[in-house]
Amino acid sequence: MKYTKLLCRCVAFAVAIGALAAQLPAQSSYVAGAPSAVSYTDTSSDDPQGAIITIHKRVDEVNVLFIATDKHGKFVRDLNQNDFTILDDHKPPSAIMNFRREVDLPLELGLLIDVSGSVNSRFEFEQNAATSFLQKTIRARFDKAFVVGFNTHSQLAQDFTDNVQLLSTAVHKLQDSGGTALYDAIYRTCKDKFLKDRPDHPIRKAIVIVSDGEDNQSEFSRAQAIEMAQRAEVIVYAISTDDSGLVMRGDKVLEQIAEATGGRAFFPFKMKDITHSFVAIEDELRSQYVVSYKPADFDADGRYRSIEISALKKDLQVRARKGYFAPQR
Repeated sequence: MKYTKLLCRCVAFAVAIGALAAQLPAQSSYVAGAPSAVSYTDTSSDDPQGAIITIHKRVDEVNVLFIATDKHGKFVRDLNQNDFTILDDHKPPSAIMNFRREVDLPLELGLLIDVSGSVNSRFEFEQNAATSFLQKTIRARFDKAFVVGFNTHSQLAQDFTDNVQLLSTAVHKLQDSGGTALYDAIYRTCKDKFLKDRPDHPIRKAIVIVSDGEDNQSEFSRAQAIEMAQRAEVIVYAISTDDSGLVMRGDKVLEQIAEATGGRAFFPFKMKDITHSFVAIEDELRSQYVVSYKPADFDADGRYRSIEISALKKDLQVRARKGYFAPQR
């Protein structure tokens, strides 16, 4: 009799727990950039030994922001999924999960300003242009930005904030002197400010570099800086401070870094063109498409996988990051 009562209580308790679980909302997570893994645990009582069965399910979804321009360099904003071809690791994706124009994602922006002695001729004007850019781009309670000044070392002048006044003050407090460690600044900024932060909602992550591109002090290489930016899924824009009118070595460096991450390099010859460069970056950040897809033949082996997005329409150009690193098991 005692055994029967105890059994009835256990059954009633199990039923109550099941009913409570059914009322709880399902949890979902946004998977940004490179694919990730999720594990589920099943405690089914069908097993006579009451064993716990763990089911591993791959969430292999890649999200890519990109832009499309016509032959005149103007943004084309009315395209759809059928206007593009996508290759991941040289193969079409197994499935396209989502495609949309994305003009209003929250922005996380890093402004990296070269304060080495080689940029002092236009430094004050660059500070004013950068401040104006932040004022026009950062929206209170929606976007956020930080400011880093770098020469031989990198200095965080202002951490993430949506307060444009704090950002502007930080820009104007920077002073120019010393050598240039550009690659270190990119590497450490991407690692410390973007890689560690995995938000549960889609965002745009970008860095704007103001520099002549002439690195002479870095511990990290250019390839390592690019790889870290790709791992952190950061788009890099660069504005050259070189005013010689010639294509210098540093200009090619800035162009290579920007291209590898889906960004763009600007080479303003006149001071007023610096302001135009910032305006072009602001416009581009509001003129993007986003595609989400599942790669074909995906394996979590940690290796680099290339991304190729092409427009089917004649005279259209697409700019996107060149690839990503698969997660490691």
